Amino acid sequence: MAQLSIEALQFPMRADLRKPRRNPPPRRTNAERRSREYLTEQEVEQLMAAASQVGRHGHRDATLILLAYRHGLRVSELINLRWEQIDFKNGLLHVNRLKQGNPSVHPFRGTELRAVRRLQRDYATQPYIFCSERNGPLSSDAIRKIIGRAGEIARLPFPVHPHMLRHACGYKLAQMGQDTRAIQHYLGHQNIHHTVHYTQLTSERFKDFWKE
Repeated sequence: MAQLSIEALQFPMRADLRKPRRNPPPRRTNAERRSREYLTEQEVEQLMAAASQVGRHGHRDATLILLAYRHGLRVSELINLRWEQIDFKNGLLHVNRLKQGNPSVHPFRGTELRAVRRLQRDYATQPYIFCSERNGPLSSDAIRKIIGRAGEIARLPFPVHPHMLRHACGYKLAQMGQDTRAIQHYLGHQNIHHTVHYTQLTSERFKDFWKE
């Protein structure tokens, strides 16, 4: 029987070195996971309905989706949204844009106002509108999980992420025929080329191509 060397006895081979390593499967690109990066208005409504059914924070989560969609908010802008940004008397929302975006003041009334007033009864003592169980602002990871889970419950045909709501806003405004420059200011884009992406998607440009 062959004798083991002193080195082998002192430094036994680790189990993870004896087995060949397997590389993790390559991560799928967005194009492979879904055919588009925006939601339709109907899909947003489905997402809100699904979110409202989950747990005791259902209204908070549905309101979060509503505001992200109506105002084209990024995750970071949702996290930092504070009560003082809402002018309840005049029905206005002061939107602070991040990523060097331009701030703006949006109309804030109707469905949004009613949803936020209801939310205010539970979270008015906190500076932030969307709070966690510990009364601090929701984390970006928590918001991604809320929206991703709502997409699964709504049985949307592809995985959903929060930024799709911002894209949904831009697409909806372009589809309504809103001026490109106005959409740029509404979404806080510094460069209008980012806004043109939405107007390129609208079908309104082709409405007179075929007549029946």
